[in-house]
Amino acid sequence: MRCLPPTRKPSVTSPTATHGFTLIELLSVIAIIAILAAILLPALSSARERSRGIFCLNNTRQLTLAWQLYADDHEGFLPYNLGMAGSSFRTNLNWVNNVMTWDLSPDNTNLATITEASLGQYMAGVVGSYHCPSDQSLSPVQLAAGWIERIRSYSMNALVGNPGAFLANGGNINDPGYRQFLKMDQIPSPTEIFVFLDEHPDSIDDGYFVNKDSNTGGGYYGMSAIVSSEWLDLPASYHNRSAAFSFADGHASLHRWQKATTVVAATPATYLPIPIPSTPAGEDTDFEWVLTHMSVSQ
Repeated sequence: MRCLPPTRKPSVTSPTATHGFTLIELLSVIAIIAILAAILLPALSSARERSRGIFCLNNTRQLTLAWQLYADDHEGFLPYNLGMAGSSFRTNLNWVNNVMTWDLSPDNTNLATITEASLGQYMAGVVGSYHCPSDQSLSPVQLAAGWIERIRSYSMNALVGNPGAFLANGGNINDPGYRQFLKMDQIPSPTEIFVFLDEHPDSIDDGYFVNKDSNTGGGYYGMSAIVSSEWLDLPASYHNRSAAFSFADGHASLHRWQKATTVVAATPATYLPIPIPSTPAGEDTDFEWVLTHMSVSQ
């Protein structure tokens, strides 16, 4: 006699055995995620900016290495550093041959103004080293044209290199109280004199970074003296209130600004020069740091 297999009793699932999240549980999870995001996102943003700062420092080191190689090939003479802003004067004899603007001038995008200038061959065509990754500043008209970035973020200390017509009696007519360094061996403290820096996008124009010390009576491009010290060219502050500087000995470092007046938001506007307040004491801290690392007194 054939036996049939025993039949299984259908299982009964308890209505309380499984269930989804309640509304309160979902809201609790969302709140925890929001709190974690609020804690972590600033840290991630800061880490990203630190990474960009390191990249920027490497750019200035590479530019300084090219600057040193140029001097080696030219009997110690440093690259030309000519002021060209406000003028139609252009020459590839200069370390760069462009003037940055907020309009659609080809100087903002033409890589030949870098590669064909005197320092270009020593950079082996690495044009990215002329641009800080944190510099995304563009004017409305440039954004409307589909631009992503301008090609240069760095300038050279105006008191380093041959300034051409601005040279007078071993100094510079824009800052006559300070020595102009034409050769590598004329720099008394290479660890203290900066060569390149990332310049504020509002003031960067040519590659010639200059400021005016009221104590010397200098004036920009030979203009008459102004009563107070002024930021004629302003350093950038992309990297958590800091700017990248490379020095004549080849090292680079970030310098953090102490005064809020030095940290200015990028706007396609003409607001320079910025007077340096004489009071209260210490308001010129950032300005004096820059001046003392540009040159030495005559």
